[in-house]
Amino acid sequence: MSGVWAFKDGVVRLVENDKDNAAEYHGKKKLVHVPSNEVMASYDMLQSKLTELGWERYYEDPGLLQFHKKSTINLISLPKDFNKFWPVHMNDIIVKNPNVFEVRDVE
Repeated sequence: MSGVWAFKDGVVRLVENDKDNAAEYHGKKKLVHVPSNEVMASYDMLQSKLTELGWERYYEDPGLLQFHKKSTINLISLPKDFNKFWPVHMNDIIVKNPNVFEVRDVE
């Protein structure tokens, strides 16, 4: 069984990785770089912002897009496919970069 844990309507549940659930959870959220108010529409955009914050690409796992910050033990791991970049991944970025990114609903 694979998937992500999602919080919805006050309940945490495992969401299977299928196309219907991907559309439901990924399609309604966007990651925004707060200082510039830019929506992170691709990994190239996100990598640029993370690099500015001192994050470096980490190439240990070829199945993931990973970033490491030398001054910390933190590691950001993202799926290679941007279409599988879900709010759970966005929240990981927010926690590790407070006040820099936020998740917003798609309008």
